[in-house]
Amino acid sequence: MAATTATAGTVPAARAEEHMDPRKLIAFFAMVLGMFMSILDIQIVSASLAEIQAGLSAGSDEIGWVQTSYLIAEVIMIPLSGTLARIISTRYLFAISAAGFTLSSVLCATATNIDQMIVYRAIQGFIGGGMIPSVFAAAFTIFPPSKRSIVSPIIGLIATLAPTIGPTVGGYLSHAFSWHWLFLVNVIPGIVVTAVTWNFIDFDKPELSLFKKFDWWGLISMGVFLGALEYVLEEGNSNGWFEDSYIVAGAVASAVGAIVFFYRAFTNDFPVVDLRAFTNRNFAFGSVFSFVMGIGLYGLTYVYPVYLGRIRGYDSLMIGETMFVSGLAMFFTAPIAGRLSTKMDLRLMMAIGFVSFGAGTFIMTHLTADWDFYELFIPQILRGFGLMMCMVPINNIALGTMPPARMRGASGLFNLTRNLGGAVGLAVINTLLTTRQDVHYERLRENLDWGNPTAIDQMNNMAANFNSYGMDGASVAIKQMVGLATKQAIILSFSDVFLLLTLLFVAMIFGVAMINKPAAPGGGGGGGGH
Repeated sequence: MAATTATAGTVPAARAEEHMDPRKLIAFFAMVLGMFMSILDIQIVSASLAEIQAGLSAGSDEIGWVQTSYLIAEVIMIPLSGTLARIISTRYLFAISAAGFTLSSVLCATATNIDQMIVYRAIQGFIGGGMIPSVFAAAFTIFPPSKRSIVSPIIGLIATLAPTIGPTVGGYLSHAFSWHWLFLVNVIPGIVVTAVTWNFIDFDKPELSLFKKFDWWGLISMGVFLGALEYVLEEGNSNGWFEDSYIVAGAVASAVGAIVFFYRAFTNDFPVVDLRAFTNRNFAFGSVFSFVMGIGLYGLTYVYPVYLGRIRGYDSLMIGETMFVSGLAMFFTAPIAGRLSTKMDLRLMMAIGFVSFGAGTFIMTHLTADWDFYELFIPQILRGFGLMMCMVPINNIALGTMPPARMRGASGLFNLTRNLGGAVGLAVINTLLTTRQDVHYERLRENLDWGNPTAIDQMNNMAANFNSYGMDGASVAIKQMVGLATKQAIILSFSDVFLLLTLLFVAMIFGVAMINKPAAPGGGGGGGGH
């Protein structure tokens, strides 16, 4: 097989296809399914938090931790997975992760109070995080470069499609059955993935001797650094940022953890995360683009449902059905992006993707209170198309030139940048929505005074209308006007968010020009099979 893989890039495509080991293909697709479940579970509960809150009798300030605990645990495991894969092998790591993820999904479904749910979700996020980087590493090590136009769109599609359709799947499950099925749906696929990966993965051998050199202080400091950072970003806006003592403590803990972690990473001969991958120029730039893609991917997956829920009054099922357009656009763009990645300069592909992304968010800057499925249709298609056009070349640029020995660690770092981009993006978006809403409300209120004849006419008409129903027309009319001003302020703050995202994606178009032209996917490249 080693000889076959080494020469696969030079033989005709048909023969290369024949020589691909079926066992490796089966193992890879099982790994892809495991990654899909793990990423899907980040967002699958987002549209159904109200149902979970009611089912567990949780407070409104507690229910957010169903998401936060998962994200904190996952963001620690993702960079750690490369080192674990070296020590115990990809086979053991993935099979154990799949089995643990399945078991913790069952525990989540059986939770009877919010404390149990938070603990079970943290376990689920931590164990599930081990499956994500392994797929990227496998894709760029077991397949020859000539197969990258097929493999890269698959992992790109799964990594972006799963969080996008998460609210849709969650909405359907909680409506058709109950919130328990958000977790029980993982059981059968989880058992299949565990069995297949245990029996079919044989990409590498364990290096158990490395366990003696394992950097425990590096692991602890990384856990504190990333865990506290994720907590600060997730909870900062709702808690008033540094006005809250817990946020201050989290920020200090993250800073101290970061200092210790980076010191250990650069001085230990077997660090818990190998940061030397960033010395590869293309990997460093690819990671920056991945960070921005995280902002676009998770930020917009969050903003659209918030608008549809708060302004349009949609329930989780209607939100899911509206959001499904982006998922379909990604699905149909993936094979096109795969084909183009072999025929077009990857930098041009990324530029087209960022233009598409930016065009979609620019259209959304004209948002009004009555936009629904049809007005959101084109922006969502542009978003789905842009995501896939960016994701495939970013994967190839970042990981395509990595030597196999560094691939597992680099894959963990690459995936971490996307998740951190999402966390930073959500924190900025939430803060912007809050602060800009206040600014817009004050400006609107200045115009709604007794010197504005249009406002007075509107007030008098509303008051007369409510008086005719035997109500206190004047006081009800004032409340209505305040409500209208608040709603308009929220919509204007959404427009500000979309404008900021548009500027970010335009800036990325110029960023693309700064990277070297990548090698053609079918050619040399250090990340081929081994």
